[in-house]
Amino acid sequence: MLRLTHSGTILGLTTAARYAPVLVLSPYAGLLVDRYSKRRVLLATQAGLGLVSAALGVAVLTGGVRLWQVVVLAVLFGILSAADNPARQAFVQEMVGRDLVRDAVTLNTTTVNVARVAGPTIAAVLVGTVGIGWCFVVNAVSFGFVIVSLLSLDTRRLYPVPPVPRGRGQLRAGLRYAASVPAISRPLLMMALVGTFTFEVSLPLLAETTFGGTGTTYSWLIGGLGAGAVAGGLYAARSARTGVARLVKAAVGYAIAVGLVAVAPTLATAIAACVLAGVASVIFLTTGNATIQLASDPGYRGRVTALWSMALVGSTPIGSPVIGALSDVASPRYALGLGAVACLAAALIGGWPGAGLRRAGGADPQGLRR
Repeated sequence: MLRLTHSGTILGLTTAARYAPVLVLSPYAGLLVDRYSKRRVLLATQAGLGLVSAALGVAVLTGGVRLWQVVVLAVLFGILSAADNPARQAFVQEMVGRDLVRDAVTLNTTTVNVARVAGPTIAAVLVGTVGIGWCFVVNAVSFGFVIVSLLSLDTRRLYPVPPVPRGRGQLRAGLRYAASVPAISRPLLMMALVGTFTFEVSLPLLAETTFGGTGTTYSWLIGGLGAGAVAGGLYAARSARTGVARLVKAAVGYAIAVGLVAVAPTLATAIAACVLAGVASVIFLTTGNATIQLASDPGYRGRVTALWSMALVGSTPIGSPVIGALSDVASPRYALGLGAVACLAAALIGGWPGAGLRRAGGADPQGLRR
């Protein structure tokens, strides 16, 4: 989008188009995940996501890509992601069982961020040699590996949750349940704030506008973020604590790290600050995700994880146009500063007294120790 328009505002609006379906459809997608086999849902969504990425790659490689095509494919990607995100997260516990869910969530987040280190490096090589279109083609092929892994699973060793039978008011029941458990509702509110205003649009704009760079410059920044996230994942794997109190501390650390990225005077210091932000982000994400999963009843887990996905990426349509416009009018540094303030506000929500956290789903939502 930056190559087509060179506009932070348009980039923000396109990002919003990608994530708007997650914001609108996630509650319904969560109910779908609770009603059907999560493995089968994932097979369908992964195939669809691969086809969307392949279509975008073909459009770019043929030289006929247009703004409207990118927007349409972004919306399709968002529709599929609305079901894919909660299915992936809820499927984790079915693969490992309740006792290992926190370790599994941490490992999953860590491996995702290993890809965030390797991916931009591969992308930078592809952009510099064969062109940006091949990045989308390689991404499309990667979904095939996921499909193969799902098909090769030994289903006899899974811990399946019985599907929820159809009934009236199940969507409202899921929303009421999530709102009634502070160990679920508080992390969701915190994640919504952080997801709305942190990083998605401001980092590529920082690379292009502030540091006068290219796709390679952005790759260095996102690579630093991913490298820090890997280190944060290794640290999180050694710590058995989850819960709202730990999530508050992670939000404060995240605010400090994002603030350092905002004021970094050079590209090198910005990359170093991104490493710190990566550490803080993965601790925040793994703590929040594991907290809500351990606190939720199995019959509501699809709907709860769908709300987490909505807070994580569905909030982007609200914040990305604001971040893009603020970057255009002022500077990406101000947009990053707004993200840091959002992290601090999330910490205040998590630490607000008087909620009376109670047990939910057999877990201790305040500490959630194994």
